[in-house]
Amino acid sequence: MKSIRWWPAILISIAAAGGLIWVWGWYGASRQDRIVATAPVLFGTIVLLLFWLVLFSRAHSKIRWTVLGGVAGALAIAVGLFRIRGVTGDLLPILEFRWKRSVAQPIELSPAPAAKPEIKSTPFDYPQFLGPNRNATVAGPKLRRDWAANPPSLLWRQPIGAAWSGFAVVGDRAVTQEQRGEDEMVVCYDLNSGRVLWSHADRTRYFTTIAGEGPRATPTIVSNRIYALGATGRLNCLDLASGKPIWSKDIVEDNRSHVPEWGLSGSPLVVDDLVIVSAGGRDGRSLVAYERETGQFKWGGGTDGAGYSSPYLATLGGARQILIFNAHGIAAHTLGSGNVLWEYPWPGGHPHVALPVILPGDQVLVSSGYGTGSELLKIQSGTNWIPRRVWKSTRLKAKFTNVVYRDGFIYGLDDGILVCLDASDGALKWKEGRYGHGQVILVDDLMLVMAESGEVVLIEPVPEEHRKLAGFRALHSKTWNPPSLAGEFLLVRNDKEAARYRMPVAE
Repeated sequence: MKSIRWWPAILISIAAAGGLIWVWGWYGASRQDRIVATAPVLFGTIVLLLFWLVLFSRAHSKIRWTVLGGVAGALAIAVGLFRIRGVTGDLLPILEFRWKRSVAQPIELSPAPAAKPEIKSTPFDYPQFLGPNRNATVAGPKLRRDWAANPPSLLWRQPIGAAWSGFAVVGDRAVTQEQRGEDEMVVCYDLNSGRVLWSHADRTRYFTTIAGEGPRATPTIVSNRIYALGATGRLNCLDLASGKPIWSKDIVEDNRSHVPEWGLSGSPLVVDDLVIVSAGGRDGRSLVAYERETGQFKWGGGTDGAGYSSPYLATLGGARQILIFNAHGIAAHTLGSGNVLWEYPWPGGHPHVALPVILPGDQVLVSSGYGTGSELLKIQSGTNWIPRRVWKSTRLKAKFTNVVYRDGFIYGLDDGILVCLDASDGALKWKEGRYGHGQVILVDDLMLVMAESGEVVLIEPVPEEHRKLAGFRALHSKTWNPPSLAGEFLLVRNDKEAARYRMPVAE
């Protein structure tokens, strides 16, 4: 019997090693590009090695067919046992057993109160996406810097319906969005106990294997009314006390738009008497405004498709305007008519998620992931509004995270690693701490990082170094949802569970 012919297998292995070195050394502009490119290299290597073994190895037939049968059997068992439940922020598949069911059960409502409850707002309300000012920044409370002696305490934890929404908190009400079966829901929880007080359901569902299931936006609460946008375009105005519908619109049908690949994700912005949403329609229906009391259409502007960012109220050149990160760039709209004041193009082909950040001197920071990076724009006002680039950097690529600014420096997650940039020129001060594609909240002189892993980390944001002070495990699986900090109470959730913690505060 002839000996096994090894040289083809050696050549295949060398080629595979060379391919992986090239992918991770030179291919693409982001970690996600390289992970995606790694898959066909590994798959092709396995196929070629099996082809060699069966046809060209000269191995005994028993060995050849045993190995081939073993590989086929292992593959069949894996397919039979597991399914893909979404991906990580780096596009690695997340597997779960096929028989595992959603942890969220049908809604069980608490007994209705005899009289309409009085909902009192507090100075520490967190009434919308990214907090009171929609910039992931809150003034307080003063968090304790050392958690060793007094760690965060769990007040309640419970299953929740799938979604990438966060909580909006006013008084003792915490409102979020969920998918339960075929119903997309707005659900109101008692902040103190976690009990469900009421829920509102629409018969609609968004789901893809990669993007996941359920709504993506966070509700907005203003004057005891809730404004919530679902992943398929249902915009609801509900009563905060009871959940009673006040008005409802389908912004996709209304504005001749379509649901983008990852679902409609922009949280409604309430300004004066308007509810402003990113519809992504053509012919002046990219950004639209409805009358907040009645739902009557007020204005529309722009022609760009919807991105995955939320509208933001800014004052630039002394004028209030609405900024929105669309599919092909940043646009600024007048508040009165919705007309486009200025636009700035941005590379496409990937999701635009992070909200623009306003810096002193009429400057706007724009950032996105997939190798694109950040640019600081100076907005010149006058007869014509002109955005001019101040600097450009690939040191901060904000894929999901929203970026914060403090004392002349910018902090955010660059492809999952925390970085600090000098806002004057974009220079990198430091890059350290792999927290995945999570979210941040700037709390006075400290920063909370909600890591993709479910860990909450306390950071002192200073330009000298990455200064991690404390951390704890808040959730137990992939967390893309923005956290909410209402006073000393931290609300966190993902697509499986929600929890409320009391954070240690300075006395």
